[in-house]
Amino acid sequence: MAGFEHREDVEVVFRSFELDPTAPQHGHELTAVSLARKLGRTEDETRDMQQQLIDLAAGDGLEMRLHETVHTNTVDAHRLLHLALATGGPALQRQLAESLFAAYFTRAEDIGDHGVLATAAVGVGLDAERVAAVLGADEYADAVAADVAQARAYGASGVPFFVVDQKYGVSGAQPVEVFSQLLERAWSESRPTLQTVGGDADGACGPDGCAI
Repeated sequence: MAGFEHREDVEVVFRSFELDPTAPQHGHELTAVSLARKLGRTEDETRDMQQQLIDLAAGDGLEMRLHETVHTNTVDAHRLLHLALATGGPALQRQLAESLFAAYFTRAEDIGDHGVLATAAVGVGLDAERVAAVLGADEYADAVAADVAQARAYGASGVPFFVVDQKYGVSGAQPVEVFSQLLERAWSESRPTLQTVGGDADGACGPDGCAI
């Protein structure tokens, strides 16, 4: 995005996708344990996988405590992201997403816990009573389900998965150049230019009449 000339015209919206809808509401099991079971690997192997991500993130100045994160349900977090989008648009939604990422990956908090979620949501400016009302019911659950269904229709089976102009999909971690080329292509296709063929402008009539 930083190198894209028209970045101010790009709108980024977070959509819901649950990797494990069956995860417990308040997780206590470490993700390394649940991943080992899911992938059929040892816990040491999954911790090595996590360490690779920790080291990669550190290279970009990001702190990740993946060894301490718990396997927890995220549907309520997704519902709050829809609330943020409806309340303040993509900008507010992004602030909440960043706050939730920090809570889970940097502080290893349980983002299935309503207290953690409320703190994050109110911290970015959402109304406390509105947040409590959403968390206390199933509001935006249909929006979460619709996002997941659309993602699966696009062919998504994991995250990250990016969709540009509902035309192009990028799955997984890809080089920056892939995104740069895709942004340029989507931009040019959204603003087609007319190619003039069969002569030049000398044969056209202007304000002063036609050339003879």
